[in-house]
Amino acid sequence: MKVTLSQENDISVISIEGSIDGKTAPLVRQEMYPTLETAMRVVLDLSKVDYLSSAGLRLLLLVYREFAAKQGKLVLLGVSEDIQTVMSHTGFLNFFKLAGSMPEALQAVS
Repeated sequence: MKVTLSQENDISVISIEGSIDGKTAPLVRQEMYPTLETAMRVVLDLSKVDYLSSAGLRLLLLVYREFAAKQGKLVLLGVSEDIQTVMSHTGFLNFFKLAGSMPEALQAVS
């Protein structure tokens, strides 16, 4: 699992690589927290996430709730079809805006 933080103008980009499961979700949260705490516009790049467990879904829900509470903008980039299917079955797709490309994601949070 690897988390990379970057900026595109005033938009924070958090890129995650690997699996998000019960073991790695707390680590991902810890790496993302400083950015999530201060940023109002975030692109969460999941294009290199190959597995998302229920712990990963809980993490996404927590991030969603934090952004909804502060009226921030959050977009998920590059969510695989398998993960989209899981998110659809659990109702999580209703919470998030998805983007297929970085330009689309940046525009969605602008």
